[in-house]
Amino acid sequence: MKVIKFISVVTIALVMVSCNNQRVTKKSLETELDSVSYALGLDIGEKIKDNFGEIDEDLYIQGVLNGIDSTNLLLESKDVTKVINTYFRKKQEEQREKAQKIKLEKAEKEFADVKAEGIKFLEENKSKEGVQVTESGLQYVVIKEGTGDKPTAASKVKVHYHGTLIDGTVFDSSVERNKPSEFFVNRVIKGWTEGLQLMSVGSKYKFFIPQELAYGAFPRQGGKIKPFSPLVFEVELLEIVKK
Repeated sequence: MKVIKFISVVTIALVMVSCNNQRVTKKSLETELDSVSYALGLDIGEKIKDNFGEIDEDLYIQGVLNGIDSTNLLLESKDVTKVINTYFRKKQEEQREKAQKIKLEKAEKEFADVKAEGIKFLEENKSKEGVQVTESGLQYVVIKEGTGDKPTAASKVKVHYHGTLIDGTVFDSSVERNKPSEFFVNRVIKGWTEGLQLMSVGSKYKFFIPQELAYGAFPRQGGKIKPFSPLVFEVELLEIVKK
């Protein structure tokens, strides 16, 4: 693991520093060995500052010395890797969440009009004739009711579909490709996962999917779907594919 290797290198450097009780500070680099020695120390110091600035140097050195003489251990050796890995996984997750929050705030500002327009559309649409609304906010109209079995979340299905934005812009359509699609019900957007389980084989429904049940603030980059866009799909359930 790269983190372990990095910490091992830093350990050597810090032990060397801790053993230098006189804390001698040289003012110049007189030989090539002086230069490379100083460069290695400077490089490691910068890596600590950039990657692990919160290190407690005293405890770090104490851990090194305890490991060398195997006495006064504050952690069992078998737990060392787990403690290190858990900490750095947590830090990585915190960094991801922070980056995601920043991206979300930026999208909220940039696409506030899209979000407001979608809310207005769905609010007006739910009162139209034939439109049914589930607890999650998914809206649908039954175009044709089938008589076959209903899929579960774990089912693989074959469907024909035609997807548009609320202004009618087509962004994806198996109908236009003239080729049905197959996929697992629980591996698509939430609105599809919920909606497909309402349908019997042979049914054709029209779904109006709120953005939070679609791609939310983060649709595929470069596509026609903007952040916070509700989506409209006509879906025909052709078959539950046998495993």
